[in-house]
Amino acid sequence: MHNLTPFRTALVALIIITFATTFGHAVDGGVSRSIPSPAPSNIVIGFVGGFVNSDNQHHGPVLLAQRIRQTAPEATYVRVFENRRRKQAYDAIVSRLDINHDGVLSAQEKNLAHIILFGHSWGASAAVALARDLRRAGIPVLLTVQVDSVAKWWQNDSLIPDNVANAANFYQTEGIIHGRRQIKAIDSGKTEILGNYLVDYKKTPVHCPEASWWDRIVTPGHMQSECDPHLWSQVENLIKEHLAPQPTSTAVIGQPQPSR
Repeated sequence: MHNLTPFRTALVALIIITFATTFGHAVDGGVSRSIPSPAPSNIVIGFVGGFVNSDNQHHGPVLLAQRIRQTAPEATYVRVFENRRRKQAYDAIVSRLDINHDGVLSAQEKNLAHIILFGHSWGASAAVALARDLRRAGIPVLLTVQVDSVAKWWQNDSLIPDNVANAANFYQTEGIIHGRRQIKAIDSGKTEILGNYLVDYKKTPVHCPEASWWDRIVTPGHMQSECDPHLWSQVENLIKEHLAPQPTSTAVIGQPQPSR
């Protein structure tokens, strides 16, 4: 009978080790375990204007998306679409929010949305239209940014839906194509218009070496709003101000956590 004691001791030790390996490990007196982030921390969607391809390296929205990818928190999802691909953008957002992949967004999944939309010209109008699409699905939008917004005849880019928390509008008035001068909130109690900002290219012209002769002659102001580095830097700063920080993926159970 006495010979069973070492065996029992070893068996108990094995059970303890297995339990600790399965459910966590001791860290500074606590038990650490991985807690997956419940949703992507940020979803940033941009739209290019006109008939521009979404991978054209000479256009403001594409260049901005590249810079955001380099500096944003790791979990940030950034993608640019042609303005005619709004449905694809909508599907990409829903796919990112569908945490359990059951094809249906729960109220919790919708409320965890952290969505930023931006665009230039037709792309700016597409951003507002996408915000309206998301509203019909009960999905909130944190920020929309319009740059020299031009609406297609069936769109309304001047009224910001009430699922949008913040909205900003940059426009210029030179040439036959120019942006929406003013945007308004459908419900000012739910949406803050950060500003309608006029950019005057007569005072501060911008050189756009990649622009076509047609754009230089017929739509000079609209062209400059698309390649203006200072303007897009302002848009970038707005977006960065609204990005959520990287979510914590590990929590320590059994002891107080350091304050941040």
